[in-house]
Formats: sequence, structure tokens, C-alpha cells
Amino acid sequence: MQTSLMILAALAVMAPAGAQAATAYPSKPIRLLVGFPPGGSTDILSRQVGVRLAESLGQQVVIDNRAGAAGNLASELVARGNPDGYTLLMATVSSHGINPGLYKKVPYDPVKDFAPVTLIASYPLILAVNPGVPVKNVKELIALAKGKPGALRFGSSGNGSPGHLSGEIFKNMAGIDIVHVPYKGGAPSTLAVLSGEVQITFATLPGAMPHIKSGKLNGPAVTTAKRSPTLPEVPTIAESGLPGFDISSWAGLMAPAGTPKSVVLMLNAATVKALASHDMRERLAGEGAEPVGNTPEQFAAFVKAELAKWAQAIKQAGAQID
Repeated sequence: MQTSLMILAALAVMAPAGAQAATAYPSKPIRLLVGFPPGGSTDILSRQVGVRLAESLGQQVVIDNRAGAAGNLASELVARGNPDGYTLLMATVSSHGINPGLYKKVPYDPVKDFAPVTLIASYPLILAVNPGVPVKNVKELIALAKGKPGALRFGSSGNGSPGHLSGEIFKNMAGIDIVHVPYKGGAPSTLAVLSGEVQITFATLPGAMPHIKSGKLNGPAVTTAKRSPTLPEVPTIAESGLPGFDISSWAGLMAPAGTPKSVVLMLNAATVKALASHDMRERLAGEGAEPVGNTPEQFAAFVKAELAKWAQAIKQAGAQID
């Protein structure tokens, strides 16, 4: 009898401790892997979101830049990571849209290896041109490229990046010969256009807008089907001579597959709350990003649709990376 009472007493003591352990997340800093170098649009967005998540969750969010293979390196690390909610990925259109169709093989399954949390933001790319190039619009750029085959170079944030694929689709649709020059991130690519090392880039708005507003770069068109609310005066490539041209970039939060549903929902709630704040929405809009903040199920469906869309676009463009 006494033994039974002792066991019951021990269980009574242990039960609250177990319940507390189950709800203790997060009890240590969270690592958010970014597949691109510091200074690029994905890094900027990640740091903004990381600050807000830290405020909501009460733990530091450490940004871990693991640049390589257009996001494949960071994605693989998270896919192989411990599914405890302390290792997260800022997934992008590259890692979970383009790369699986562009590379012959990627070291992760974009669907099975991840637990989607939420789509954070989407944004157009902008065709940015060095002011030394004597063109004012897309039609003049195409005419110049046709007159000088192979003379114009376009930079991107790396092989397989949205900027790379945008350039490939652009040159195929326009019937021109422009040369791709990959860089290790959006910031180096933009700097290359500023210096005249390359003449063109398809850049994200956060990275290019300050230079366009200052006149250091020309921005004759955006890549989406509709004009950007941030730059309503800038036409789309589709309305500037290439009907059907429609490319957008995006970023969203993911955890390794097997992460507890309760943790995924906690991260979702904290991220959606951050995106709903007025100053956060205002800041993202100022950088050309449109905040989203959907459910894990909606984000999962979105990723599957993106994979199908980009696989078809890559096939039509004839682009592939070994």
C-alpha cells in the first residue's frame, strides 16, 4: 500500500514537469538558415522576420547564412536537421520551386523533407540596367541586343536563381543572345551592374530599388503579370513587348519534416502575427514585397503548384544545371 502511494506521489510530481517540458518550446535560440549571403533580399527579409519572431517567442532567432547552389545547401542542412523546431529554413522560389526542375538532382525532397509553416511574402523582380546602356525601355533593350549578339551580359544571384531563369526566359522569348554571369548572391550581382561589369540583372526589388530611386540604375520593367503597387509607374515586361512573361519571387518559413504539429502552429501564429503588424507590412511594402501569412496547408499547396509551374517553364526554356 505504501509503495503504491509512493508511486502515485512520484507520478503526480512528474506529470506537471512532463507537461511543462512539452509546452516549453522554445527554450533556447532558434537557428534560421538562409541559402544566400548577407545583404540580399532573402537575408534582409529573414532578419526582419527573425526580430519579430524573437519578440513573440521570447528566444533569439539567429540568422545562419549558408550560401551555395541557389539555396540547395541550406535546404539540405535543414532537411537533415533535428525536427524539434530549433532549425528552420527561409525557403524560396529557388529552393522549393525552381531548383528541383533545373538541377538534375537536388539533395532533398522539397515536399517530403519539410513541414511548411507559412508563406511570408512574394515580390516581383525588376529588370535593372546600367545607365551607361543607351536604352529607355524593354523594346530598345531587345533591339540593342539583336544588333550586338553576345555583347550584353546579365548578372544573377547564381545558377538556378530566379534572376538567372528570368534572363534565360527573357532571351528565349525575345530571340536575343545575352550572356549569363552568375554571382554568389543578389547583392554582388547588383554591385556588378552598378560597376558596369555586367549591363543587366533581374533583381529583387529590395536590393535594386534604392539604386533605381537614386538614378544609379535604370528599371524599365518588372517581371510579374501585373504592375507592382510599390512602383505603379513601372510597366511590366509583358506589356512592354513580351506578352505572357510572368515571374515572381517568394520566401516562406519551413521546418524539417516530423516537426511536432504544435510547434509548427506556434511558429505559424507568431509569423502571421508579425506580418499583420502595421509597421511590418509598411516596411515590406516599401521594399516591394507583398506580405502573405497563410496556413501551413495553404503554403504546402502553394509549393506543389510552384514546383509544377517552374518545371514546365524550365522545360520550355531548355535550361538545366548538372
